[in-house]
Amino acid sequence: MTMRRRPLGRGRTLAAISGPIIVLGCVLPWWQVGGTPGIPMQVGNGFAGSGIVVFLVGIAAVALVALPYAAGDRQVTLDRSLSFALLAVAGWIGFGWRILDLALIGAFQFSQPAQLVTNGPGLWVTALGLGVLARGAYVMTSEPAYR
Repeated sequence: MTMRRRPLGRGRTLAAISGPIIVLGCVLPWWQVGGTPGIPMQVGNGFAGSGIVVFLVGIAAVALVALPYAAGDRQVTLDRSLSFALLAVAGWIGFGWRILDLALIGAFQFSQPAQLVTNGPGLWVTALGLGVLARGAYVMTSEPAYR
C-alpha cells in the first residue's frame, strides 16, 4: 500500500476557505429593524426563507473539498469545477432571493448611512464567502485534474 498526497490546488483552497465564511455569514444578523425607544428590535439571520440554501451551500462546499480525501485512491466524479460552480450559482440565487424577500417586507430601513453595514453584517460576510466560492470555481477551470 502506498500513501500519496493529493495536492489541494488554489481553487479548492479558495472553496475550502469560502465554506466557513458563508456559514459564519449565515449565523451573523442579516437584517435589523427597530431598537428605538418604544419600538422593539427585530433581527434575522440566514436561517430563514431561502437563506437556508446559502447555509447548505457553505456546508456542501467544505464537504465537496473533503470528498476526494475520504474516497481514498478512487476517482470522485463530483470533484470537478462544474460542481463548485453549481454550488456558487445555487448560493447566489438563494442569497438574491432572500434579499428580495427582505426588501419586500421592509427589513432594510436605515436612518443613517452607516447602518447599511452595521444592521446586516451577515449579508456582507455571506456575499464575500459566495464571491470567494465563485472565484475558486473559476480558478479550478484552469487547474489540471489531480488524479
